[in-house]
Amino acid sequence: MAVSRQDRNVLRELARQVAEIASLPVQQETISLWKALNGLKPVRPMVMIDQVCWHEMEVDGELALQTEDDFCREMETTLRRTLYSWRHMPADMVVEPLIEIPKVIYGGGFGIQVQEEAAVLDPENDVYSHGFIDQLQTESDLKKITGPELNLDEPATAAREEIARGVFDGILEVRMQGRFPAFNPWDAIVQWHNPQQSLLDLVERPEFMHQLISRLTEWYLSLLDQLEEQYLLGVRQQRVHCTGAHTDELPAPGFDTEHPRAEDLWTYGMAQMFSAVSPAMHQEFWLDYAVRWFSRFGLGYYGCCEPLDGKIDLIRNLPRVRKISMSPWVDVDRGAEQIGRDFVFSRKPNPAFLAREPWDPAAVADDLRDTLARCAPHGCPVELILKDISTVRYHPQRLWEWADIAMRVVAG
Repeated sequence: MAVSRQDRNVLRELARQVAEIASLPVQQETISLWKALNGLKPVRPMVMIDQVCWHEMEVDGELALQTEDDFCREMETTLRRTLYSWRHMPADMVVEPLIEIPKVIYGGGFGIQVQEEAAVLDPENDVYSHGFIDQLQTESDLKKITGPELNLDEPATAAREEIARGVFDGILEVRMQGRFPAFNPWDAIVQWHNPQQSLLDLVERPEFMHQLISRLTEWYLSLLDQLEEQYLLGVRQQRVHCTGAHTDELPAPGFDTEHPRAEDLWTYGMAQMFSAVSPAMHQEFWLDYAVRWFSRFGLGYYGCCEPLDGKIDLIRNLPRVRKISMSPWVDVDRGAEQIGRDFVFSRKPNPAFLAREPWDPAAVADDLRDTLARCAPHGCPVELILKDISTVRYHPQRLWEWADIAMRVVAG
């Protein structure tokens, strides 16, 4: 497939801008800071912004696409968002002189589709309320979960690579990228079995729930086996679950770019619905299964939105974990005391600050300073990761200001 002159010119101009930014000395300086944090010897707290409500961020046409071909528009979106983030809310992002192009990999589905009732307020926003319909009522229903059966579409992948290299030749490296798998079966289970029934069945039908999580664990491990066997894992991660992934500890000895292994990578896992269960139940129905996944990887990130401040002693038993999520709903003092210097305290500041009226920058600064003040006595390596940003009420400047505030706070 030929790329039009117009599309090529648009992409090459954007690529030149990215390459110029990537050549700045600050990029290597920031990489060094991430490596220090991820090695548990931080120079200062680090700041990252991810999962942005891009449909609300447009100003002055910076995100408006000018290419016509679908694949070109995909690449253009990546470049424009990179440039936009660097201009307005860079925090501790790293811009590298490359563009990642996903390989065309088919399969990896569960064989069962989500059935739901949706409540949508803003049709432009992909964050909305879900009412999930229970499809896993009997043991025979578990057979609905099938696969995975992965395969690489080599002609399609080669075609994408040829186009990208032709467009970016002499400007950016083209990195054909595989997958960075995570272990989050309970996020899927609650969509098929609905959250209320899933929690009830942990008490009323524990054997059934063990069968369910066992089946999903085997599914994920089969996925990982296939990714390794077919050399479809990604290489040289820049991020892991919205945080900086740069480290001197990966890849593992014996790394081969053409044959990546799980041990060369970070992974992450979570069981967000388990915020409502006891530590014992968390261990029985999740961590005893998760250990098989985490043991395959080089380093791990644990958690997401669930409050984990009371379960650090359990997470310590998971192999390879280096970062632990501390969501807006944790007791920061208890979490900091339990984490100490042993893990990165991956703080998730509350994105609701960005949706409040009126916008209150002082409250944002106070919240971030409070986190750092509570972590300091315990020597916690800290990162501030703003994510799950469902809305800024169409005031993108709030997010820009949040980034500026956070960087001033971590500078001390």
